Amino acid sequence: MATLNQQVAGVTWDQSADLSDRTVIKRLSPTGIKAFFKIAQSWELRDEDARQLLGGISNGAFYELKRTSARSLDQDRLTRISFLTGIFKALNILYSKKLADRWVQLPNSNPMFGGDTPLKYMIKGGVPALLRVRQLLDSRRGGH
Repeated sequence: MATLNQQVAGVTWDQSADLSDRTVIKRLSPTGIKAFFKIAQSWELRDEDARQLLGGISNGAFYELKRTSARSLDQDRLTRISFLTGIFKALNILYSKKLADRWVQLPNSNPMFGGDTPLKYMIKGGVPALLRVRQLLDSRRGGH
């Protein structure tokens, strides 16, 4: 088991990554890209929805990311992937694997979603919506 301040991709758990530092972004990007595509596969996302979660990335850039994770992301996309990773983790703590993987595509009665799916809410709302979903799930699991 990892200790609290063990480094992952050169970043310790007890401090935030400096996403203004190009070397940090370059170091975190391959892991982030791999994580994103594993999440997209688990959630059975259509490519269009996956592209929108990344901030409206073009078809060409999206398929280039699929082919190689050696590419460096920008700060916005890395932040989006960070939120999605936290959402994925929280869902898998809160629910069974089957429900955790389906949750984003199920209509939700929480007033925040207005009856839409969390996926639609996150696509429409961008980074602020990703943050709110992450906060909602973290509060449900007793996280910070």
